[in-house]
Amino acid sequence: MGLAAHKIEPDLREQFRYMIHDRVDKWVDQIIDEVFEDDKQPTIMELSELFAKTKQKFFGACFQALIEQKYAGLLEQEYVSCPKCGKMCKKRRDNKKEMVTMQGQSELKRPWFYCSDCSYGFSPLDKVLEISRKKYQFDVQKKSTKTTAEVPFCCSSELFEDLTGHRISDHFMHDTFEQVGAQTCLADVIPGQAEIEKRCREAAGDVWRPVLVVAADGAHVPTRVKAKRNEKRGAGRWQEAKGFRIYLLGQDRIIHLASWHQIQNEEQFGKDLAWVASRIPQHQVRIALLGDGAEWLWKHMTHCFPKGRQVLDFYHCVEHIYKVSNVQYGENSRQALEWVESTVCRLFFAEVSNVIGGLGRMKPKDNEAKEEIRKLIGYLDHNRDRIHYQGDRIGGYPIGSGGIESANKFICHTRLKRSGAWWVKETGNEMLRIRCAIYNGTYDKVFDKYKGVCLHQKNL
Repeated sequence: MGLAAHKIEPDLREQFRYMIHDRVDKWVDQIIDEVFEDDKQPTIMELSELFAKTKQKFFGACFQALIEQKYAGLLEQEYVSCPKCGKMCKKRRDNKKEMVTMQGQSELKRPWFYCSDCSYGFSPLDKVLEISRKKYQFDVQKKSTKTTAEVPFCCSSELFEDLTGHRISDHFMHDTFEQVGAQTCLADVIPGQAEIEKRCREAAGDVWRPVLVVAADGAHVPTRVKAKRNEKRGAGRWQEAKGFRIYLLGQDRIIHLASWHQIQNEEQFGKDLAWVASRIPQHQVRIALLGDGAEWLWKHMTHCFPKGRQVLDFYHCVEHIYKVSNVQYGENSRQALEWVESTVCRLFFAEVSNVIGGLGRMKPKDNEAKEEIRKLIGYLDHNRDRIHYQGDRIGGYPIGSGGIESANKFICHTRLKRSGAWWVKETGNEMLRIRCAIYNGTYDKVFDKYKGVCLHQKNL
């Protein structure tokens, strides 16, 4: 039996080789007819476009030929047992399946069976090849979803065709994106615990434990209520996408761990951060907690990382100081500049009490200045234990929250804050989940889950 199988395999290979050679000859003939017709002198770009235009038909034919040779046994099946009850079923008919992959278009006629006991129809080849119900197969869906995560839906179809040669409607791309996003959750987007521990080991230095930075912030995004095209949607409103970014400071580089952003309330933000914190080996790192003056983010960061060193964002702090200087001394005046520099210098050396005392002795220029001075005193007094920038720098801790601001920009703002764009909350969160997955390097895992769900539903 083994010898027979060994003999059949080379025969299939030769048959496939012959079929491929035949299709190559046809493709070459097509190119020759185009290039040498009427003594044309095509440029490099024209030749490249010719190959791009004709190769999909060639590759699609090769793709189909390979399946027909490799899976000839499944294509010729007459009887097979029902996957649900085990009853032997006879083939009812051959079903035609048009498929488009990244390699081109092909068509399969595969046997279809029906179990009368289970009222269940199935094609064994679909399960083996993981064929999608949709015309465009999973490899196309995967790339189209990633495209819609980067550019607006209105131009994603055009861009995808320019880059791949496949013409896909923007509605198909939008629907597929929503289906992928709906199957995605926090556990899919965040790297696994083993991967997180690996990155922590990579960041470890010779003497000190690496610094793990936990930064949190909110990014406002435009939202609207869900409504059909012909229904009134009402006025939109801005909602806060609360998010966090966690990364490691290696010896000479930043090692990203996880980003997560969602349009959600404070309570859910805290639960999400706690879930991620439970997967981080906190005893192997020194932790820096970075944020502005928002109390909600400090509440959850300190709860999830109780041993973290709290650092008030230096640049956010300086903004408050500039606001007082502008109303008290005049914007861009020399006196304002001198006061800002001296105040920031004292704060850098953790002289918070001296700065607060100086503010208390300051004679306000007017009521506006009086109010800004009052607010700055309260701000500094509330965050005095988070202001120790010199010690932070000596210990290798960051003092600026550029990491989370960058995440806000590239994950939230770049895609969601576009002219005229208003997002249904659920769709916006789907987009944020997919963009976070791309940023975290977990998009493959996210899409594999979606594919598994599609295949499972198909086999129910």
